[in-house]
Amino acid sequence: MIVRTDKWLETDFNDIKKVCENLLGHFKGADDPQKIYSYLKNFGMYKPDRRNKRVFENLKKEGYWRRTEELFKKYKKKWNGPDIPIFIFPMDQSNSRLMREGKGKSGLSFIDKMFIFLTPVDDKKELEALFVHEYHHVCRMQAQKKKPEEYTLLDSIILEGLAEHTVAENCGENYTGDWSRRYSTKTLADFWKKEVENKLFITREDRQHDEILFGLAGKPRLLGYAIGYEIVKQYKQKGNFTEKASFKIPSCEFTKLLKF
Repeated sequence: MIVRTDKWLETDFNDIKKVCENLLGHFKGADDPQKIYSYLKNFGMYKPDRRNKRVFENLKKEGYWRRTEELFKKYKKKWNGPDIPIFIFPMDQSNSRLMREGKGKSGLSFIDKMFIFLTPVDDKKELEALFVHEYHHVCRMQAQKKKPEEYTLLDSIILEGLAEHTVAENCGENYTGDWSRRYSTKTLADFWKKEVENKLFITREDRQHDEILFGLAGKPRLLGYAIGYEIVKQYKQKGNFTEKASFKIPSCEFTKLLKF
């Protein structure tokens, strides 16, 4: 279900607290809309200013809510995927890192909902690439039946690698993130041996999980994502693999055929 957040923004664009009050029922135990906003802002949610208001007006004018609904129907049918609420908001153009890495778009997925942060993009396939990546996350998380706090670093890097391979399959390799092509196999292998192999089972509560996954604390940017992409690539070359199987295969299966 595409939530008509455009209607919220038409009346309350500048009142971010009021906008996020609409989300309280979607976050278990949440009672503070400001905390929700602080969290979503990390992933690209807009700041209420004139620049981002123009972004919203353009998204509305160009029918992004309708276009996203068409994509939802397409992939829900194709993957027999879950019906979840999908929230669309303008992306904060002042977040230069996310604007650069995501080419003006960003997303955030949970097991029971999805957020998309957008600026108008010239190429319609860019929206589809984002949607495929994020909705693949939702489908895999539901199929894996693990609680978020149980996710390990291995689960996370495989989750990202699989989602981006699905983008390549459905939209073309030109639409995958730059990080999928940024590092040589040797660089990935070295990083795997030095930084990752002995930390595969740390959980999200360990700060090293995000440092490795996102490439923080001086580590190469998004290198954990890139390792996931390489692992899945090697698995696809050697094992039987289908798009629907990508939701159910346990993370540990992907490393059995790994040659680093």
